Amino acid sequence: MSSRADIEALEAAIGESIIGQAAVVRRLVIGLLANGNLLIEGLPGLAKTRAIKAMARHLEADFSRIQFTPDLLPSDVTGSDVYHQSEDGPVFRFSPGPLFANLVLADEINRAPAKVQSALLEAMEERQVTVSGKTHPMPDLFMVLATQNPIEQEGTYPLPEAQLDRFIMKVLIDYPSVDDEVEVIRLVRSEEQAAQEKSGHSTAPVQIAQSAIFAARREIAALHVAEPVERYMAELIDATRSPQRLSEDLGRWIELGASPRASLALDRCGRVHAWLNGRDYLDPQDVQAVAPDVLRHRLGLSFAAQGEGINMEAVIEQLLAVVALP
Repeated sequence: MSSRADIEALEAAIGESIIGQAAVVRRLVIGLLANGNLLIEGLPGLAKTRAIKAMARHLEADFSRIQFTPDLLPSDVTGSDVYHQSEDGPVFRFSPGPLFANLVLADEINRAPAKVQSALLEAMEERQVTVSGKTHPMPDLFMVLATQNPIEQEGTYPLPEAQLDRFIMKVLIDYPSVDDEVEVIRLVRSEEQAAQEKSGHSTAPVQIAQSAIFAARREIAALHVAEPVERYMAELIDATRSPQRLSEDLGRWIELGASPRASLALDRCGRVHAWLNGRDYLDPQDVQAVAPDVLRHRLGLSFAAQGEGINMEAVIEQLLAVVALP
């Protein structure tokens, strides 16, 4: 199979387990192919964890899950040096934590305080962890998929801006439609029946090799990006830093603009979006398609915006409307 066929098979397999969330499934695949980390936000019970587990189940990759709680310690995430008594005397050996896997589910990441959240910073950005002065590299295929409940919920700790910036996209999960919820009921019922039957001849899930992911990434890296599209992405991000030049409303609403990581994320995610749609070049429509997910966690809204009832989605929509297309 070609790399494109492999990725299409992966997306279809994930979609069989997640009903009515095709956009979320597509964002999971984009994050995987863009070699980035994803932050997925939604109320409890909206299949955030299920979606991530479905992707891990259909990949030939190591998967680990970390449940973030207020009493978690940084060493519970990264690992630590453990004392061993050997024939040559006492020694300390590094015992890797659950962070050392291909796909890492940081479940309810905003249930833990900042010192635990920050344990992920080095791994997310530099693909390594330093413990006791020694650096330990992460696997070639490495991705942090964090879920969080809305920050207005009780008992949550908002992620600092520096950590939010390390997530290539922030994906929102909303309630399913009535028809989709009926399908969810049927799907879970069938899974329960299959588990009760405990048939010994159950088929193994489709699994995509890691080599297919790397092959797809090489094709995506070779996509053509024209200079006007590059400038469009840069101008889009620059507009978040000086919004008053383009719109009086945006100047009043945006307090904190996006960093250069946002430009890089637009380029990487946009190229993946173009590749998934069968194009060998980046189109401005690809940039606009991924812009809300790339920007919604990187902008800071002012008190004026909050007072006027303006949410992030409305700000990004206005931003895309006022920046001229190439």
